[in-house]
Amino acid sequence: MHFEDANLIQLLLFALTFFAIALAMFFRKIPALLALPLMAFLIPFIAGVSLDDILQYVIGAGATRLANAYTVALFGSMLSVHLQKTGVAADFIKKGAELSGDNPWTIAVMMMIIITLLFTTLGGLGAIIMIATVVMPIMSSVGIGAMTIVGIFLFGISIGGLLNAGNWALYIDVMGLTLDEIRPFALTMFALALVGALVYITVQLYRDGQDLDLRRIAVVSAVIASIFLGILLGYPYLPESTQMAISQAGNFFFEAMRILIGIGMLLLFAFSAYRRLWQRRTADKVLWTAYFTPLIPLMLILLFDTNFIAAFICGLIYGYVATWKKGSLNTLVGAMFEGGTVVMPAIILMLGIGMLLNAIIGPGGSWNAAHPEGWPVLTIMKPVMAAIVPETSWGYILLFGLAAPLALYRGPLNVWGMGYGLAAIFLASGMQAGAVMGVMLAVGQVQGISDPTNTHNVWLANEMGQDVQKVLWNTLPYTWILAILGLIVAAVRFMGG
Repeated sequence: MHFEDANLIQLLLFALTFFAIALAMFFRKIPALLALPLMAFLIPFIAGVSLDDILQYVIGAGATRLANAYTVALFGSMLSVHLQKTGVAADFIKKGAELSGDNPWTIAVMMMIIITLLFTTLGGLGAIIMIATVVMPIMSSVGIGAMTIVGIFLFGISIGGLLNAGNWALYIDVMGLTLDEIRPFALTMFALALVGALVYITVQLYRDGQDLDLRRIAVVSAVIASIFLGILLGYPYLPESTQMAISQAGNFFFEAMRILIGIGMLLLFAFSAYRRLWQRRTADKVLWTAYFTPLIPLMLILLFDTNFIAAFICGLIYGYVATWKKGSLNTLVGAMFEGGTVVMPAIILMLGIGMLLNAIIGPGGSWNAAHPEGWPVLTIMKPVMAAIVPETSWGYILLFGLAAPLALYRGPLNVWGMGYGLAAIFLASGMQAGAVMGVMLAVGQVQGISDPTNTHNVWLANEMGQDVQKVLWNTLPYTWILAILGLIVAAVRFMGG
């Protein structure tokens, strides 16, 4: 490796700053809402970015980088608080407990599978908030612990993302891989992550004090794994005519469902208005139509591609009408103000996350146009990253297995930090595209599930009253092992065994 002395010093200072602040957050010596802006300031400062550019493009522009995410979180919180203030949430939990039985393990697995299926196509904080308002109360109602609920949700999101076609398209476009190269490894990671999630649920429920039937759990787990693998591995080998027929039937079913649900939503709104407004019902009893409130924005997004914020506003309007009684307007206004208060810790943390993103991968826009040589942080990192490309399978597993936690806190292996820039460097250095994809998908589980700087980790932990750093401690042992297993599979497949 050949580096200028100045670059070597900067690299060492990068590492020292990153690890010092990350460890301070990890051991809860400094809160993340202060640590992230501090890291965002120091890293580009070390790289030689001018103070004016740091203040303008990193701190200033970075604070608004996730504006859409925290605006969605704000409206989602308003809807959540309104459901609580009107008594809908409490009644929904009660009904959910009655309908879902009394087996926490079965309910936890069912909820995780539902989340997984939804996030094979969904993405973004808005979708997470909408789904959480439905499934979290159900899990809470049967005694599943708050930390366990957060972990189940995070596993479901990440596992679903492994089969998200949008993510696959990125590997095709960026790395030149084919679908046939991506699919087998993604399905293998899916199977490993599914087993890991089942182990996590079982261990966590045991720690929550639940009475578990391990024999039943083993049988059900085997059945679930068999069904998923049968569908996922069998479908690609069906005759093309059969695949086309399934696709056409699915499209017809989807369009028919859109029409029926759209009509149903309009009728539901009209019926709710009639029951509450025209008949002037003032009883405290929650009518059954109010239970559909959290589903309204979800259906609008899933079926009609409605803007997230607009969907939440529609949910608030429907919830107001479905629960109307004397004083309801004051309740709605109070929920809007309180919703902002409840979600404010998450929003403040998102401000820091946006700053850190700009600090590491650059602000883009006018800054990049004026500086074609590139963002200094990435420029300094490129040579050392290119020099450590492993040449053997064992080197590949050892290097990236030990380095997997560097996907946390927007570190170099974080796909929302330097990850894809690093992937481009590895490709340019001669590393096989499949092996690079293996790193991103395997180590990506550490980032997707455990990273405290993910907006969804922040919101979910905040919603369940948990410290986001404790979520990291709780899930990291599972995700680190999962990453190592994925790297072993990738080494066998792409590095020649």
